[in-house]
Parts: sequence; C-alpha cells; structure tokens
Amino acid sequence: MPVKRTIPYKYGIYSITFTCYNWLPLIEMTNGYDIVYNWFDYLKQQGHYITGYVIMPNHVHVIIGFRQTKQDINTIIGNGKRFMAYEIINRLKAKGENELLQKLEQNVEASRKANNKKHEVWELSFDWKQCETLDFIIQKLNYFHRNPCKGKWELCVNAVDYVHSSARYYTMGQQGIYEVINCADLLEIDLGKEQA
Repeated sequence: MPVKRTIPYKYGIYSITFTCYNWLPLIEMTNGYDIVYNWFDYLKQQGHYITGYVIMPNHVHVIIGFRQTKQDINTIIGNGKRFMAYEIINRLKAKGENELLQKLEQNVEASRKANNKKHEVWELSFDWKQCETLDFIIQKLNYFHRNPCKGKWELCVNAVDYVHSSARYYTMGQQGIYEVINCADLLEIDLGKEQA
C-alpha cells in the first residue's frame, strides 16, 4: 500500500483502508474480527460514526464520520491500529505461532524498535479518501462490499452473505453483526461541531 499524505483536516467523512503486514491474513488467523469491532465501538464512544465497512482476512475497509476532536485523525487511526495489534499479538502467542511472531518481530524497523515497537502487525501507512458526496460514499461502499466475492478471496457468492460487512444493511435494510449509520444520514450531521 502506498504511503499517503497526512489527513490535513480535523473532521469529516473518510474512506479508510489499512492492511496487515505483508498482506498476511492475521485477522483470520486470530479470528480477530471482534478486535476491529471493538475499535469501532471505541470510535463511537468518542462521538464518531461508522457508516460502512468490510473486514477481510488481511485488511479492513471502513467509512468513518469523524467528529471534530482535539486529536487529529491520523493519531486516532494510528492509536487504533496499535491497540488492535496488541490483541492480535496476544492471540498469536496464545496459539503458539512462534515462527510467525519471530517474523513479525524481525521486520520492525530499527527506528521503531527504539520506540519499543516489538512486532509489525500492520503496514505502516493507510489509504484514505475524503468522502464529500453521497455518490462517492456509495461508490466506495459498493467497492468494499464486493471485495469478499472477487479475486483470490471468493469468500461468498453474494455480498450480503459475508457477515463481516455492512452489505446486508445497504442491500436489504437489515443491520448485520455491526450496526452502522446510514450514509445519507451521516451527511446531515454537523461533524465540525467540536466535542465537549
């Protein structure tokens, strides 16, 4: 995944994608889907909104409405990736995945090791796109939702059958495992109003 520039805004709606290190299926290996949902819960507790997502075996696509807060968006995402990484590593340890853990440890850059980073769970950068129109959000959601049905994955025939996705909500009006806010409703919210 290419290194992207820092998000220069303090609030707004963004399509965010981040990937496991070297495209390893670490989410699937650790059954770590709940780890991502826990991060979504944390974001909601901070006043942010999840409007659509798909959690794949080795990457996450999500559209988030960020309310204006004191933390910048890059810090929020970086902190989320770090806390999810801790839990993924704990689960790999519990499974006795010593060879994989050693590989993840060996690939930490020297400068990051100096900052006490022990394992490389995620690619360093993440991809983002600002979502300013309903058409663009729907385009991104359609791309996300088709992800499990195509390419090497073929995790399902129909997008609505993939449980770690908001496809069922946008296709059938039924909330799935994780409840999202409708993208049209999200566009009506004043995200620039600073949280207390």
